Amino acid sequence: MEQNITNNIKAKNKNIDVLKRHFGQCFDKSGNFDLEKFKQEFSENEIDFYKESYGLDWLGKSYARVLASDPVTTLLKEDDQFNQKEENKVSENLLINGDNLEILKHLSNCYYEQVNLIYIDPPYNTGKDDFVYQDNRNFTASELKKLAGIDEEKASRIIEFTQSKSNSHSAWLTFMYPRLYVAKQLLKEDGIIFISIDDNELSQLRLIMDEIFGEENFVGKIIWKNVTDNNPSNIATEHEYVICYSVNKNKIAPFWKSSLSDIKELLVEKGNELVSKYPDQEELQSQYTKWFRENKNQLGELDRYKYIDKGGIYTGSQSVHNPGKDGYRYDIIHPRTKRPCKEPLMGYRFPQETMNKMIEDGIIIFGKNENKLVEIKVYAKDYTQKLSSVFQLDGRIGANELKELFPSVKKIFTNPKTVKLLQELMAFAGQKDDLILDFFAGSGTTGDAVMRLNLDDGGNRKFILAQLPERIDKKKNKAAFEFVQKELGIDTPTIFDITKERLIQSAKRIQEIDSDLGALDLGFKIFETTSIWEDYELNSEELTSQIKLFDESKLSQEDLKALLVTWKTYDGSPLSETYTEYDMGGYSGYYVNNKLYLINKDFSTENLSILLEKIDSDKDFNPTSIIAFGYHFDSKNLREIAENIKSYANKKNIDIDFITRY
Repeated sequence: MEQNITNNIKAKNKNIDVLKRHFGQCFDKSGNFDLEKFKQEFSENEIDFYKESYGLDWLGKSYARVLASDPVTTLLKEDDQFNQKEENKVSENLLINGDNLEILKHLSNCYYEQVNLIYIDPPYNTGKDDFVYQDNRNFTASELKKLAGIDEEKASRIIEFTQSKSNSHSAWLTFMYPRLYVAKQLLKEDGIIFISIDDNELSQLRLIMDEIFGEENFVGKIIWKNVTDNNPSNIATEHEYVICYSVNKNKIAPFWKSSLSDIKELLVEKGNELVSKYPDQEELQSQYTKWFRENKNQLGELDRYKYIDKGGIYTGSQSVHNPGKDGYRYDIIHPRTKRPCKEPLMGYRFPQETMNKMIEDGIIIFGKNENKLVEIKVYAKDYTQKLSSVFQLDGRIGANELKELFPSVKKIFTNPKTVKLLQELMAFAGQKDDLILDFFAGSGTTGDAVMRLNLDDGGNRKFILAQLPERIDKKKNKAAFEFVQKELGIDTPTIFDITKERLIQSAKRIQEIDSDLGALDLGFKIFETTSIWEDYELNSEELTSQIKLFDESKLSQEDLKALLVTWKTYDGSPLSETYTEYDMGGYSGYYVNNKLYLINKDFSTENLSILLEKIDSDKDFNPTSIIAFGYHFDSKNLREIAENIKSYANKKNIDIDFITRY
């Protein structure tokens, strides 16, 4: 079996997968989808196909769609020296250096529908954040015409537009659309995405998110306080936004919970324990009061739950008065004084029948006498809290958090997000074992927040961060430039260097706070995208006809390792998962997740014999696929391996595929 795979790695498309799985009859033998046949699958009363629609269009939209499905132009390379450090060897956290669209496409194979939560802080396109659209794809007008299904005149205008280094709304949308489209493929069915933005592109972002995720999957918009904008304006802007979408809104509700949920569970557990031990009400309250005083500091805002009865721990903080104009008017007789209780100014919230039922059920709290307003018992077990649409966080907190990690640098990053914002989002909308992705990593706030939150609540969250190696402008941020160059010893300082160092410093800071960290993952592994080799062609039909396409002799061992990392990622192995090197009589093969990769030269008949013997004898070696780098094998050698593997009756009865890739 031959595969021309390396130059055709694309982002997965779950929509196509679903259609092929359920409506395979609507595809012809060339893989084209027959829309009319699809419509015929449904009677008119089952589904209505809209002929009119509402949406967003711009000059580069067809081009953005091409970019979303275009093959990658890079390989993935591992930073072996960094990743082999003790703190990083077994880490599942990732930091990837490169263009985030390329990175997302690589990740879409090994992390397809595996990510729980995405947070990104993309360029806002303020005119001051240096955003300009830059593209390294070199399509001709005729190529783009064919790929995008547009006329040549429009294709020419699009190419001219993409090469103009624009920062228009259209440029920003062309930049964001393919990244968001591919990112959606990584999210689980109950996955969610948070995106920070300001007024410059808020409206446009909402529209493309409606198109990619579906308007029905809009979860909400958060406003949070930021540093005051000093631009001349009649209204001083003191806030930004975080918008939230889900893959499937119906799937997320059970998982959303307040960061106080663990405290609530503690209260419920303690309440159940005491109720079962102390039947006497006074003794029950006395024992709970003692425990409450000893643990008040850890209860946070739930310290209002001061009372307990047979129903558990409760608070009396919910009033029965009516906040409007026309409440219900009636007398409630105080159980001890036998006189009418003081009536609220606006009357009661509930009809008298409802109030009588609550009194009968014992969930109304009466004061010592009739002059104190009655209240409702709210039990800890019934406590709920929604994520607020307003966050009272000062934007300067983020800069102060960085200052703690880099005390020697006056200003290392402009407008970093605060860890507190991200922790609140992760704690409320996620779970403790989430995989969290940020493909606009910036200063590394997301990774920092993940590690700190895991420390706080004992979680096991993992992060994947992607950051472009964008050069630091010495004129605009001299302090950051000199820090990276002088203190880190890097000749050409980039934002990626700051991201990496922030994660290192954050891990050190956490270790200073608590030396007993258990299994807390404070390491991370580094990978980077690197261009596919010059003159590297992948047409195996020409190769098998002995037309030389590529001089493989110039490939270094480092080049081959990059090919290996890229292939294993394409085949579904997580980037953080390491391969095992197997020696087969002097020839090294690389084994991971039941796949054996043969990428080195000089594989002999003797090596093949040892390989087959190892399959029988090694209980941990069970390859279901053997994948060979075709340029390092001649055609006779490939046939020999394929025939022997096919005919060999291994003792484990493993059905093994032999694949040749170029």
